Amino acid sequence: MSRLDVAIETVRRASLLARRVRAERVDGQALAKQDRSPVTVADFAVQALVSLDLGEHLPGDPILGEEASAQLRDADNRELRDHVVAAVERFRPGAGTEAVLAAIDRCSAPAGASGSFWTLDPVDGTKGFLRGGQYAIALALIEDGRVVLAALGCPELLLDPERPEAGTGCLLAARRGGGSRCFDLDGNDLGPISVTPTTDPAHAVFCESVEAAHSAHDLHARIAARLGVTAPPVRMDSQCKYAALARGEGSIYLRLPRTESYQEKIWDHAAGGLVIEEAGGRVTDARGRDLDFSAGRTLSNNYGIVASNGRFHDLLIAAVTAELDAEPA
Repeated sequence: MSRLDVAIETVRRASLLARRVRAERVDGQALAKQDRSPVTVADFAVQALVSLDLGEHLPGDPILGEEASAQLRDADNRELRDHVVAAVERFRPGAGTEAVLAAIDRCSAPAGASGSFWTLDPVDGTKGFLRGGQYAIALALIEDGRVVLAALGCPELLLDPERPEAGTGCLLAARRGGGSRCFDLDGNDLGPISVTPTTDPAHAVFCESVEAAHSAHDLHARIAARLGVTAPPVRMDSQCKYAALARGEGSIYLRLPRTESYQEKIWDHAAGGLVIEEAGGRVTDARGRDLDFSAGRTLSNNYGIVASNGRFHDLLIAAVTAELDAEPA
């Protein structure tokens, strides 16, 4: 299998694992990390499964993931650890506790401007996962600071928004220069995807995060007004917003942080960004600069995220810049 095929199959299996964990609604399934953000059975189990699957098919490939096993090794969290191991063993029978914990910790590759590594967000949108909203499994391959492959699993996203009866669960995959495609979670290739052809930003549909703490909703509203947008924003958790734009269900995604010091994590944008770009769209920061994945674990050379169908990106950046410049110092 090619690296992209391995990524697609790995994320497909991880998506099914996450869906099953959420359906079981394990009591006490979440812990609080040092930054007070939640981490769940699914976060740990998905990272372990992806690590084990990639290690089997691509044993020489380094991985950088969001989680570490230290909290699971704490005796007070034994019950949660047992749930994590049980979830992984449904897909890798007999894996065992130590192998699962080691697989989580294997995802600690260095990030930078040279070499290649996979970056993984095991459950992007953990708060959405916990509240019954959208979440995503995001895996991307970065080579010499540039994203070249991506697989984005969206277990609860409608397969076809115009036919809800078709059910949920899709996976978007992209290769740089090779376009973006959509698959269902049975592995069936549903064909290529593309962004909306809308050329007038006034007719655009905005996507933004559900959590107001993640981005400045009030600033987004002023940018929308400057562009003449009248449709209400679509609020969605996780990199599923990237998936929605790539499939033509929206035209703009803004994530403008509330502080200049905030730095985005690379795993929050690598997979989704490539999927949009290969579907015909464009992704930059708030000043129109390409996202720089060469600076380590964060996008420290960028500020904010602006994604669009590419048809009016320069106008969008101009509106963003005008509103940012009008903000009080």
